[in-house]
Amino acid sequence: MVAWAVVGVTSAPAAAPSLLDSFRLGDGGGVLCQVQTRSHDPALGNMFDRAWAIVCRDAAKPVGTLRALRNADADTKLAANRANDVNCAGTSTAIINGLGSVAVQQCMLKGAAVGYKVYSYRKGPVLWVAEGLEGYDSALQLGLRTVVADRIVAGKVTVATTSVDDPVAFARVQAGTLDPDQALAEGYRRNNSGDYAAAAEFFDTLQNRATKGSAEIDHAGEYLINRALQKSNLGDFAEADALFAQADKIPTTDNVQVRLRRNFGALHQLNQQHYEAALAVLDRPVAPVGQAIGQPGSAIEIGAQVAAEINSGVPVAQRLGATDSSTLTPDERAQIIDAQALQIRGTLSRLEGKPVEARAALDKAMVQAVSVRDGRVLSITRLRAQILAETGLALEASGDVGGGEGRMRASLALLETRYPLTVAVNGARARLAAYLARHGQIPAAMAEFHTVVQTAADTHTPVTGLGNLLSPYFQILVDQMPQAPALSSDFFLATQTLVRPGVADTQAILSRELSEGTGEGSRLFRQARTLERDIERSRIELANLVASPQRTPAVDTAIAATQADLNQFSSEQVATQAQLAAYPQYRALTPSALSLVELQAALKPGEAYYKVTAVGRSVYGLYATSGYATAWRVPLTPDELGLTVDALRDTIVKDEGGQLNTYPFDVDGSHRLFVALFAPVADRLASVRHLIFEPDGAMLRLPVNLLVTDQASVDRYNARTRAANSDQFDFTGIAWLGRKTAISTAVAARAFRDARSAPPSTAKLQYLGFGQNAPISSAVRFGSSRSVSGVGSVDCNWPLTEWDKPISAIELREASALVGASRSGIVTGAAFTDTAVMARKDLGDYRILHFATHGLVTAPRPECPARPALLTSFGGGESDGLLTFREIYDLKIDADLVILSACDTAGKATVAATREAGVTTGGGNALDGLVRAFIGAGGRSVLASHWPAPDDFKATETLIAGLFQGNQTASVGEALEAAENRLMDDVKTSHPYYWSGFAIVGDGGQRLITAR
Repeated sequence: MVAWAVVGVTSAPAAAPSLLDSFRLGDGGGVLCQVQTRSHDPALGNMFDRAWAIVCRDAAKPVGTLRALRNADADTKLAANRANDVNCAGTSTAIINGLGSVAVQQCMLKGAAVGYKVYSYRKGPVLWVAEGLEGYDSALQLGLRTVVADRIVAGKVTVATTSVDDPVAFARVQAGTLDPDQALAEGYRRNNSGDYAAAAEFFDTLQNRATKGSAEIDHAGEYLINRALQKSNLGDFAEADALFAQADKIPTTDNVQVRLRRNFGALHQLNQQHYEAALAVLDRPVAPVGQAIGQPGSAIEIGAQVAAEINSGVPVAQRLGATDSSTLTPDERAQIIDAQALQIRGTLSRLEGKPVEARAALDKAMVQAVSVRDGRVLSITRLRAQILAETGLALEASGDVGGGEGRMRASLALLETRYPLTVAVNGARARLAAYLARHGQIPAAMAEFHTVVQTAADTHTPVTGLGNLLSPYFQILVDQMPQAPALSSDFFLATQTLVRPGVADTQAILSRELSEGTGEGSRLFRQARTLERDIERSRIELANLVASPQRTPAVDTAIAATQADLNQFSSEQVATQAQLAAYPQYRALTPSALSLVELQAALKPGEAYYKVTAVGRSVYGLYATSGYATAWRVPLTPDELGLTVDALRDTIVKDEGGQLNTYPFDVDGSHRLFVALFAPVADRLASVRHLIFEPDGAMLRLPVNLLVTDQASVDRYNARTRAANSDQFDFTGIAWLGRKTAISTAVAARAFRDARSAPPSTAKLQYLGFGQNAPISSAVRFGSSRSVSGVGSVDCNWPLTEWDKPISAIELREASALVGASRSGIVTGAAFTDTAVMARKDLGDYRILHFATHGLVTAPRPECPARPALLTSFGGGESDGLLTFREIYDLKIDADLVILSACDTAGKATVAATREAGVTTGGGNALDGLVRAFIGAGGRSVLASHWPAPDDFKATETLIAGLFQGNQTASVGEALEAAENRLMDDVKTSHPYYWSGFAIVGDGGQRLITAR
């Protein structure tokens, strides 16, 4: 629930029965609502009737209406008017403070699972009515009380986005109630601002609504191709192919839709570097554009270049003489989309080494784009900027370096004028900086790069997808760092702006989960998201006003008012984010960067932080202790690092035809990788007792504890195994990095700092274990590892046979006994269901939660959406036998440690799984998915596995039990290190497969067991 106080009113004389003209509900920057006089209401029958619209900041159309009517038949007329839009039940009564008994009707909007309420109150000859979305119920009540009293009534507005029958966020409420054109424009706007979860809600909801009528069918195709292109941009090409194919089955002859499908399909091929295929798509014949018919059409936009003018607001556009795209005719929109097709064709020609042809196509694209309404269409601003940038690259390819730089600067200036401090501006600036770096203008390039990084950090807008452009910056910094060590701070900040697409996607999904909640954290989060959009809108509006060619007194007044709004929103945002920092669900999103000084202050003596960053065609390492920091380029490309990691993993465990096999571990390759990653700081690393490792690229799927630190132990192993009858699986005596160093894994620097600074659990009990799910059939078989292959899966569902391989509860019982039966518990069999876990109210009573079950981190097929989850027993009702990472995120726990002794909970997965789990393109692991969900639920640290947890030689059982058998004052990292050492020293379990797979994500420096 969102609560705001009523803070202001602007009144003016008006006709009876009320003198109020407009007034504001709410303050503090949350869901602020303005009540405005509505002069053209169909219910108004005479000059004494009044109507007001309730317009809220985060809604694109009014969410409610207030009326004061003197007509005797007003009730009947209103019921007839609303019958077209809502279905209402019978009338009941409710008590409203200050009014007493009020008639109320509960309704539902037609075609959408969205609640709608109608309040009626008669006082003398006047019928007072408040009606609107049920989620804004308190705004309806407070508005009704205010107009009846004819004065501002003190009170609070509580906006509940989850009070409708289908619990959804603001996005779905709006998408379900706005007309399709408005909702589509809003969906594009949210996508443009980086709010991918909300954009997805719009497109998904709109697609569900598009079930009849040719226009709606066309829209359904547009919603599908938008979802497809988003998947393509993230690298999920198989899912994108399936969505494009689905859209192709929806016939259309609409000029706009045909062109959109052509452009989106070409961009999809371009994303895959299929240049010939992209050109073939662009060559598809389309009907010629006819004469403009002069009628407004839908507010759609072009490709990934979204309708940014919606952010700026129509009133500003009108003051500047610009044209909003919602007033364009279909033929005009088709002409602009054709201009974008020419821009794509020019890009393809440039990429194929044909700069002259590229210039010709791009010049033609610009002429065609600006010919529509004499170029006064705000929606082509980004298209014009893209054409300028591509022209600059084509000039560079032709040898005209100066001309190319001029076009790049013009592109940046165009965007900076209209859309300051946005992702689009950062992209243009990064392109310019990379251009300057390529041509030796290093100081100028560094200044531009620094601005990009600082802006991204200040506005909390990561530069996802700009890695190639920022790559020169990292190289410049490490080249100059030996002479200027302070540049390590700039380097560290830059690494944090490079959020992987998968992580951004995970953050968007978890953001949606948080926004749909009902607690205080969710309320503050919705407030923060609204403020972000307000700040963006205000910046854009201010830029447009300042750029106005006619600075009239009215424009100057508007500038002052907009600047005041911007200052207020910014102050409110700072305060809101400070409050949000106390909530784990928000901290799990890691929305802001951490300075190097802040990181170093969090490190204790004997600790070091090592961060790997894969950017462009390079890999970099950063090493920091409390008093030292440096960075360098690793002598491996991302592809070479990937091949090295894959080769090592293949000697650990390899799935061959559904059978997991192990091979003699490649100790030589392990030592070479250690040297490549750590050589510049190897001497310093020798004295580190706790290493916090933040992986990227291929290192996301390999635990760093199995790297071999010296050549001597490698030589001894090789000499020993050359002897006759030697045991190649005897790795005792190897100098593993994890033998003398406790290791934690961090998903982000701020996540580590937050885990360290979070207060310890206040739970009174020590341990709660879940596992050994109830099988589906009587044919129970226990496997030698905790893997799930997915063989035999049908459609996108996992085969039921996977539930017939429960993990033994032995390790749960042993851990419970070691901790103490009086302060622990275990849940197994039929009691261990997903619904039962979610329904428990006592999860926050345990310091350690342990899940010994199968982990599902891959998708059954590449075209299926990934659903990272823990396998549970099936329960009744809505149980599906899976505890998904979204469901985990909504749990309420207070755990210092969550143990996931399951299959691949931090291990290698499919591309699709890594998308939802939050990892890098092209495979990787599920490090961010289940782990980040448990951290958001209230866990400080998570122990997760990189590969199927082995049960041979009781390895996993021994490891987990070993955590609880050591010194009771040991930290989590020290306890794991000691348990691993026991396995290292046993010949049978000395292979890294048995001891190396578990990683502590969070802060391994925390104490494992409190006083027994």
